[in-house]
Amino acid sequence: MVDDSDDEMQYHIELSPGDISGPVLLPGNPERLDKITPLWDDSEEIAHHREYRTATGHYDGADISVTSTGIGSPSAAIAIEELARVGADTFIRVGSCGAIQPGMEVGDLVITSGAVRQEGTSDEYVREDYPAVADHEVVSALVAAAERLGHDYHVGLTMSADSFYAGQGRDGFAGFEAAGSDDLVQELREANVLNIEMEAAALMTIANIYGLRAGAVCSVFANRITGEFMTEGESVAAETASLAVKLLAKMDQKKAEAGVDQWHAGLSLE
Repeated sequence: MVDDSDDEMQYHIELSPGDISGPVLLPGNPERLDKITPLWDDSEEIAHHREYRTATGHYDGADISVTSTGIGSPSAAIAIEELARVGADTFIRVGSCGAIQPGMEVGDLVITSGAVRQEGTSDEYVREDYPAVADHEVVSALVAAAERLGHDYHVGLTMSADSFYAGQGRDGFAGFEAAGSDDLVQELREANVLNIEMEAAALMTIANIYGLRAGAVCSVFANRITGEFMTEGESVAAETASLAVKLLAKMDQKKAEAGVDQWHAGLSLE
């Protein structure tokens, strides 16, 4: 894992080394911090500049932090870059999404294992055929957390777009339709992609390039098959991600005790 922290305060997030500890949850909306931090043992807000609002604290004794990233991959990439510079090495996106497969209900969780890089931010980092893959430890921790909490969840591929309307197959202003938008959702569905959102692919691409851990858990707000839309499950995703941080801390402890670098099925969390 690369250690390239910067001693100076970061321009956008207004954080310096030592301001945060533990894995960092990454919601888009700054207001989501008010739903995330009450789930923790304690928390302290330490910065708020532009869309980047940050708090740090503890969940069931484990160090944990949260930074909002705003909407889309460009602003999320800035947060990841600057958080890495102040010492963060594990990131979990906590967001919302649209489901595109049958049997997925509004309020369900989607845990991303990998992502279609339809957003353009990651293209500025690496060739287009480089995969956007979630860290297997983060995926395992999120699945274990969802199971322990009894939440309905799905694990699989996500598509990340740069726009909410044209890039996700929705009509633009005055009925504008982008080229290929009629077929987009159906093509993704046939390829077994589960959901659409706007940040996961860039997060996982950048994290892999830098040797950092990253994953994503999103609440289904919209069902693109039925047209149902409801802002349900924000706290469910936050609760799942927070417990996953605790489980990751246990994983890291077990790895250290066993003298191994990677979590595997032979190591117990008990």
